Amino acid sequence: MLVLGIESSCDETGLALYDSERGLLAHALHSQIALHAEYGGVVPELASRDHIRRVVPLLRQVVATAGVAPADIDAIAYTQGPGLAGALLVGCAFAEALAFALNKLTLPLHHLEGHLLSPLLSADPPEFPFVALLVSGGHSQLMRITGVGEYETLGETLDDAAGEAFDKSAKLLGLPYPGGAALSTLAELGTSGVFELPRPLLHSGNLNFSFSGLKTAVLNLVRQRDNPDDQFKADVARAFQDAIVDVLVRKSLKALKETGLKRLVVAGGVGANKQLRQRLNSEIQQRGWRVHYPELEFCTDNGAMIALAGTLRLQAGKSVATANGAFSVKPRWPLAELFNAKNST
Repeated sequence: MLVLGIESSCDETGLALYDSERGLLAHALHSQIALHAEYGGVVPELASRDHIRRVVPLLRQVVATAGVAPADIDAIAYTQGPGLAGALLVGCAFAEALAFALNKLTLPLHHLEGHLLSPLLSADPPEFPFVALLVSGGHSQLMRITGVGEYETLGETLDDAAGEAFDKSAKLLGLPYPGGAALSTLAELGTSGVFELPRPLLHSGNLNFSFSGLKTAVLNLVRQRDNPDDQFKADVARAFQDAIVDVLVRKSLKALKETGLKRLVVAGGVGANKQLRQRLNSEIQQRGWRVHYPELEFCTDNGAMIALAGTLRLQAGKSVATANGAFSVKPRWPLAELFNAKNST
């Protein structure tokens, strides 16, 4: 079974071909970072227009790399939501039109499900069941993953997601777009302990997150310094990152202990953070458990995770309803609404 995956939820256009027997055959990604940099953030209209320009060349690229013809594709999986409405419509329209022309099946998928399953693309894929820590620009969640389509929410953010807090704090420090990556780089030059920032909800007794107060604490530090120098910014960045990592790690360990599981999967853009990986590796190893990550190239949005998720759903007989040629997207789409999903909160 050969599945084409299309990802266009925000500012990256990703296409990939995944074969159920041979694995990932080809993937291609175009990032719009340079396009949005001068605006300090993603401009939805520009993002949508750029997806239109990139999707056909990327399809040609992955087909040529894989050495297949479009007619060889058995199904087309694409991100139906959540994300920017216009950007999602580009991927949806292209997928449905291509499927109509080729008389193929379409699979509208949830963007976050792609992230949750992305570690299965790695050389050391996890086995079900496991606890998943999903940390990205718009989402911070802990979930129990029993199998494909079988997800239980253990905890989630009550306000800002971890990645969102990274980006907002980076702006407060005057860092360039994309702020989260710039803040992580700057934090490596800072010294731990110079500033102490709060660990929101760390002792709440549940597995929920809250990071808006942490961002406010950064704002208060910045306001106290009239002319912040580079070292001040680096120390604040380090304090911020220390706090985020501490909360994510300790909540993840709590989730593993409460569920009785011994396998953690980390997915999403923040999952590429070096300090987070180092801390998790150390804590998990001490307890004799396992932690799995997607390859760095699959931490951010990409077509490979969508192609994989589509393939796994077809194999498990749990494919979501097809759109039947309709151009329908879901900019807001709670993961708990997926088939067989359960929400414990």
